[in-house]
Amino acid sequence: MTTLSLASILAEPAWRRPDKTALVEGGRRLTFAELWHQVLKQASALIGLGVRPGDPVALMCPNTTEFPRAYYAILAAGGVVVPVHLLLTADEVATVLRDSGARLLIAHTGCAPAATAAAEHADVPVVTAGPDGRLEELTDRADPLPTFVTRKPEDPAVIFYTSGTTGTPKGAVLSHLNLVMNATVDAYDAREEIRRDDVVLASLPLFHTFGQTVSMNATWRVGATVVLLPRFDPDAAIALMAEEAVTTFHGVPTMYLTLVEAAARAERLPKLRRCVSGGASLPVPVLERFEAAFGAKVLEGYGLSETSPVASVNQLMIGTKPGTVGHPLWGVDVEIADPDVVDAVKLLPRGELGEIVIRGHNVFTGYLNRPEETAAAVVDGWFRTGDLGRKDDEGFISIVDRTKDLIIRGGFNVYPREVEDVLLRMPGVTAAAVVGVPDELHGEEIVAVVVSGEGVPSADAILEYGKEHLGRHKYPRRVEFVEALPLGPSHKVLKRELRDRFGGAK
Repeated sequence: MTTLSLASILAEPAWRRPDKTALVEGGRRLTFAELWHQVLKQASALIGLGVRPGDPVALMCPNTTEFPRAYYAILAAGGVVVPVHLLLTADEVATVLRDSGARLLIAHTGCAPAATAAAEHADVPVVTAGPDGRLEELTDRADPLPTFVTRKPEDPAVIFYTSGTTGTPKGAVLSHLNLVMNATVDAYDAREEIRRDDVVLASLPLFHTFGQTVSMNATWRVGATVVLLPRFDPDAAIALMAEEAVTTFHGVPTMYLTLVEAAARAERLPKLRRCVSGGASLPVPVLERFEAAFGAKVLEGYGLSETSPVASVNQLMIGTKPGTVGHPLWGVDVEIADPDVVDAVKLLPRGELGEIVIRGHNVFTGYLNRPEETAAAVVDGWFRTGDLGRKDDEGFISIVDRTKDLIIRGGFNVYPREVEDVLLRMPGVTAAAVVGVPDELHGEEIVAVVVSGEGVPSADAILEYGKEHLGRHKYPRRVEFVEALPLGPSHKVLKRELRDRFGGAK
């Protein structure tokens, strides 16, 4: 029988590079051997609490040592990890616990109030990790497992819950094969210059698929070092990267934007080699400013929770192109399909705009207990992403926008990202989001939401700049100023909130 476990991502470097530093968090420094020994002890403690192979175990923890230790302990015990977003309310956490069938909730002591309330609502036992946590006591007393409990390649390893912008969140089930392959291919093929002496800043939330696979799993797949930042702050991130000689940064566009601003006031900048952007489209002006400030190449990629997550990325060996998300990973196909054909996948020729579809070893096994929604999402073996994009003659993939963010003004399609890229080239505009709001005459009207601050142009100046640089059907007709753009737990701009605020719910 073929077996495979995501736990091997950490088990392998523990014997291949036992004395290499695996993890840094504040004053904590753990080698691979030390971390893996703690994982085996904690896995034993979890088994003592009743965790059995295949049991879902929820994990509610910030980017502290407790997260990776518990994550791999759950896997080593044969369980299934259910990461919980830290910004959810107790009722929302309870929904995740009930829907996933979690047998246990591991909660950092800093999250204990919300976690305890949620566990009571869902009738799920909770154990605390971290300072004065009960799990720490149980782990200290436990005898380590001789080795991890292995699983079948197709068995569930992690269940990611989608953001749930509409309706109840869905649990995307990722197998051990999905996640081991994605970490391996991302480490050895997609970023062919990754080195074992690299030091990676993990400032993306580890409960999110990007941080989990790219910052943690792929880094440890090659035996490199992860530096944890519990909460992202641009000034703190720059200082920590300089102090720990970080070589690699992973982030979403809003992080890159704030890092560019912070670089101007930093006493010392880190010597970065490679950076990866994902989670949302990175405006080209922001990419250019970051590369100029830090002297490091930014490789933009693309993925979703349902694709483990990485599907494509700019790869140095193949070639890179700003404004695109590069080429598909090894073993993965990314194509463009006709979005209007719903019961089949009809692929479109190169250069045409359509829905991005993906197939390969990275595509999830389905939505938990939702066969109809799984069938609608995976058609003819392709996962339908709901994202609009195109593929050029060289095979570079461009993300135009989310289908739900498309603005239709007077019958013309307007893609917010294109408008945002133009506005962000205007001197003084450092952050902007474009949304469509209901309009009686045109169906939808284009609104630019701009972050206010010193040196930001007036609304009239922004409107004039838009008229000058965009087609008549594309430029914004309204400008609204905000102190900050609303961000979700994974630092994505919440455009739904902007639409609700400035135009009413759609």
